[in-house]
Amino acid sequence: MRTVVFRFLLLLAPAGLGLLGSCAPPPPPPKANLAMYDWFDDQGPGEVAVKIRLRDQVADVTRGGRPIGWSYVATGKEGHGTRPGAFRIMEKIVDKQSNRYGWTEDEFGNVTNPDAKAGEKVPAGETYVPAPMPYWMRLTSYGIGMHAGIIPQPGKPASHGCIRLPHDFAPLLYDAVKEGTPVKIEP
Repeated sequence: MRTVVFRFLLLLAPAGLGLLGSCAPPPPPPKANLAMYDWFDDQGPGEVAVKIRLRDQVADVTRGGRPIGWSYVATGKEGHGTRPGAFRIMEKIVDKQSNRYGWTEDEFGNVTNPDAKAGEKVPAGETYVPAPMPYWMRLTSYGIGMHAGIIPQPGKPASHGCIRLPHDFAPLLYDAVKEGTPVKIEP
């Protein structure tokens, strides 16, 4: 709750005045206690909108302009950057798999290549497994969307271009949005 109040106060504070005697926000809590998201949807009037801040690796969700949640995200790592811009959710699929990326595993289920690409030659005795992308919300015709996924280091990019959401947060957002919901990705 302190995070929510602080974020709200930051939105209200005039630029340069600072809060609590400082112009900078307090340091983040230790990673062991790091909250990955908050969801406080009031179910009130208004349409849902999502804003992704690439610099912070954070998604902010509003309904009718009121904050209803936020989450850490993992966007495109170097060489796979997530493009800023204004998008709309084009498609929603609860149980989707990637048609581009996955991993290979041996006959015992041990991962032998954690970053395999669809169509690459798979060594004999191994199997290609497409990456799961649950709660898929498509943003582009070329395969970029938001979905549940691993966020190995909050605040740092890690994906092949998609916006990964915490596993517990993804179904909350999925239920709140619809096809046509605006998603703004800022640098």
